[in-house]
Amino acid sequence: MRITRVLGTALLALGLAAGPAAADSSPSPSASSDDAAPTRAGTSFRTATEIEQGQRATASGSTGDYLYWSFPADIGQRPTVKATVKLPDTHGPQTWQLDVYDGLRRRQSCQYGAATRTAAQGAASVELACVLRAVRGWSEPWADDPLPGTYYFRLTVVDLGAADLGQPVGAEVHVDSKDIGGAAAVDGSLGKPLVPGIAAKSKEGEGTSKAAVLSSFGSDDGWSSGWWSDRWVWTAIGGVLAALAGIGGYVLTRGSGRPSRVPPGA
Repeated sequence: MRITRVLGTALLALGLAAGPAAADSSPSPSASSDDAAPTRAGTSFRTATEIEQGQRATASGSTGDYLYWSFPADIGQRPTVKATVKLPDTHGPQTWQLDVYDGLRRRQSCQYGAATRTAAQGAASVELACVLRAVRGWSEPWADDPLPGTYYFRLTVVDLGAADLGQPVGAEVHVDSKDIGGAAAVDGSLGKPLVPGIAAKSKEGEGTSKAAVLSSFGSDDGWSSGWWSDRWVWTAIGGVLAALAGIGGYVLTRGSGRPSRVPPGA
């Protein structure tokens, strides 16, 4: 009974402590503002069209164009970029490629997914996908690990016949992410997210002075601070379970007192 009461009290206290943390770490619903979805793409990093995670964007272009979009990603997220290219009715074989870059314009490798695919002659469309590695809160200067901030992705054709160059195409892109939390958390934090200045504007009342304009989107409640993850919850659970195991082992091995075979006063 004593062990049962101890276990029940400890687990109740642990549940009350972990409840708010679990609620705080739950991913927020993805943006679904398809009504205001962009209908054009940029032609360079500086003119990349901004989209939110969960938002679908479309664009029209021609084979040979470079189409750019950008989106925000925070610590603990594993972004997935998908693109569908609608091809003309008649065309030869074409190879399309999806490239993803971070805020420092370093190309990020895909953890899995088909980022380069070839459409057969006469195919109506081709679908591309790139699942990035989980965004980290800290990295070595020499590494190219994904860090929180702005991400860019570029869609273009890399191989086609000369007769197909300049033909009209349509593109539909979508970005979402999975919050994997402490499974990919690392110690340390980034001072500021990688959100570079992408334009300049004149300050009000200061004539011709200009200031950098940062990306206009981001997390609704700000970027992650970098120190909290659900690893803290699991560490606390492990500590409590270890303590309970020690108490249980002591209770089971200490016995019921003086053995009956030992005479009194011995």
